[in-house]
Amino acid sequence: MFFSPAVINMKTPNYFADTGSSFNDADFVIFSVAYDKTYSFRPGAKKGPAQIRNVSWNFESFDIRTGVDFRNINVHDYGDLNVSDMKPEKMIETVKGFTSHVLSKKKIPICLGGEHSITPGIVYAFPKDICVLSLDAHLDFRNEYRNEKHNHACATKRISDYINIKNIGVLGVRSAEKEECEDAKKVGLFFKTSFEIKNKGLKKILAETKKFFKDKQMYLTLDIDVVDPGYAPGTGTPEPFGITTFDLLEIIDFFSPQIIGFDVVEVNPDFDNGETAILAAKIIRNVIGNISSKKDG
Repeated sequence: MFFSPAVINMKTPNYFADTGSSFNDADFVIFSVAYDKTYSFRPGAKKGPAQIRNVSWNFESFDIRTGVDFRNINVHDYGDLNVSDMKPEKMIETVKGFTSHVLSKKKIPICLGGEHSITPGIVYAFPKDICVLSLDAHLDFRNEYRNEKHNHACATKRISDYINIKNIGVLGVRSAEKEECEDAKKVGLFFKTSFEIKNKGLKKILAETKKFFKDKQMYLTLDIDVVDPGYAPGTGTPEPFGITTFDLLEIIDFFSPQIIGFDVVEVNPDFDNGETAILAAKIIRNVIGNISSKKDG
């Protein structure tokens, strides 16, 4: 079937599809942090949330794989936090404040980034005894980068300022600066590379990760560049030899019973034809659907 450009670029509502609940009635609150002031290679992640919302209208509300109908889940889309002109430290404080408000109302936060520098602000709003799993091509364990300790290349390190290192893990890594990698190993950061996932098999890596985290409540942060750029080219710092979209789906399915909050970051629509945002939007629906099924069960 042929679609004209006018149809492909048709105007859609400026909120995530099928999110008709009010804030008070919602079980899940989507919000976005359109921020990319600390980018290191290709700017544009601040455009990610709008594009993710736009393409979310592509999907049927019913998921043929899981049997979940998104219209039956109470989801509210709050929109953007007004942080685009803030310095990174102030942005993080603002994100923490809003996430704390969401949690105080017993709702599950789902955040659209923006770059990975936003994630520590979300995590800081949770109790310190949770675990954090990052899916990322990069270790993000530098203490500072370009004279900024809140740079997106420092996201995991800044999370470790708050969460015990024994409760943090990274899967899909395939890029790190030498001293950064040595520091991570020295302090005991749990991480598995995409090469280990390929060589050992994903199921074995998931079992090892589960043994490390046990059944702790989990905050999951997804840097979309964990996926191979052949599948997700629209990102600021693409890195070859990544995991597949089916790997990503399996990881999320595996840990869904533990997830209490989620973000997807580093979608950069300037560098593809919408494929990466489409993947992000579908994964968001999958995460919310999985958690909702767990709650109902």
